[in-house]
Amino acid sequence: MKSRCVLVFVVMLVRTGFAVGAGEPSAESILEAVRNHRSGHEVEIVTELAEFVALPNIAADLEAMERNAVHLTGLLDARRFDVSLLRAEGGPPVVFAERSSEGAERTVVFYAHYDGQPVVSELWHSDPWRVLIREGKVENGAAEVSVDELSPPLDPNWRLYGRSASDDKVSIVALLSAVDALDASGIVPSVNIKLVLDGEEERGSPHIAEILRANRERLEADLWIFCDGPMHQTRLPQVVYGVRGVTSVHMTAYGPSVALHSGHYGNWAPDPGMQLVTLISTMRDPEGNLLIDGIDDLVRPLGETARAAIAAAPTVEEKLKEDLALGWTEGQPTPLGVRISRPAINLLGFSVGAVGAKAKNAISPEARAVVGFRLVPDVTPKAIREATEAHIRKQGFHIVHSEPDEAVRRTHEKVLWLDWKMGYPALWTDMDLPVSRDVARIVDGAVEGPIVLTPGMGGSLPLVVFSEILGEPPIVVVPIANHDNNQHAPNENLRLGNLWQGIEIYAALMARLGE
Repeated sequence: MKSRCVLVFVVMLVRTGFAVGAGEPSAESILEAVRNHRSGHEVEIVTELAEFVALPNIAADLEAMERNAVHLTGLLDARRFDVSLLRAEGGPPVVFAERSSEGAERTVVFYAHYDGQPVVSELWHSDPWRVLIREGKVENGAAEVSVDELSPPLDPNWRLYGRSASDDKVSIVALLSAVDALDASGIVPSVNIKLVLDGEEERGSPHIAEILRANRERLEADLWIFCDGPMHQTRLPQVVYGVRGVTSVHMTAYGPSVALHSGHYGNWAPDPGMQLVTLISTMRDPEGNLLIDGIDDLVRPLGETARAAIAAAPTVEEKLKEDLALGWTEGQPTPLGVRISRPAINLLGFSVGAVGAKAKNAISPEARAVVGFRLVPDVTPKAIREATEAHIRKQGFHIVHSEPDEAVRRTHEKVLWLDWKMGYPALWTDMDLPVSRDVARIVDGAVEGPIVLTPGMGGSLPLVVFSEILGEPPIVVVPIANHDNNQHAPNENLRLGNLWQGIEIYAALMARLGE
């Protein structure tokens, strides 16, 4: 039996789980069989991931996404899945696959996405679509390892570089490798398995609702497991029971109809950049807390189980401050887990004039900003929009929702064009549900050491869309990527040890969730 210091809360959940029935493989035997298979096929697994990552996968490029879907279909056919491409006009397909297990009474859907964020190639150390393996982080000068000359065992601290290596193609390969390991070991999954592989998650999945509605019966399940996102910052596996929602607004403020000399007209002509800076500063305090009336009243208090989970989580704040070169954090000393259980507002982009060699002594005709909101349960995009617009009007602005003409600008002192991107609400699954405890118990049994239970992670996924359309099935997130993966950024990477552990976790869930 493994020796570990498991979080007290985790122990409580594990002890509420069901015992393995007679004749069924034990957690230890499953882990041993999967690990033996994985260790004997590390090169093949990494090669399969590298070939997949080498396929460009920007969701807006429909031809590229079709090539990815064809590639995925081949991988799934080889594992005896029944595969269908679920389509909505104007978007890439959702790759849907299913495989039944005789006698299984539970059906579990594993969700991942095969599209990736756009790239700015010149900001990468290497071509985003030419997969490289390095002995560590490229920022630390880690040496390159030839993909063509790999031999086992592969160092778990090596990193595979390429767009979508960690977000989210690793999860797909880990799921398929888990199936391989179970098949090779003669372990029959205890659940019926369905895979939903999204082709435009990084664009906000604009067609997913249409696809879900058209395929409700095929997508029926007892549990959805989302395989997107990173492990805990301590590198410990985590089970996540919710995500924050998201919405944003693009703001445009107006000054003179043409750029004006800042000496001749400064302190007389309205400066749209200063208008926006001043406005945005009234929306949050220096500690990051929202100052928009009515929002705090909507926030759902944390339940007892969620508070216990946050309190039991390892402390990461000081290490993160060191790694990120931060002298302070907003809301300190409040833990990160508490902070992300609150709504947040951030300035995502700001544009006025120019800087550096292009800077001019001029008052600009307009200034633009993008303000993003992260939402928690009961704080909906609609509520944010209504409260924010009421707040902006109190600051003396006339709000329009399309580009104003000069007549409108002459009529009102301060005009602000708001273009809302509505996003979606937050969703938190009850941590006390039996199936919620089952997932925690099984993940805990699949790893050596403690796991972290997270009531809600800071990032956003459209879980609420799935919940509302499909009849509110329980949804749990089981991520496997390394937390320092440069997600959405240049030099995205995957630590190989996270892939190894992900295979073992997903295999355990497939083998034991039907107990």
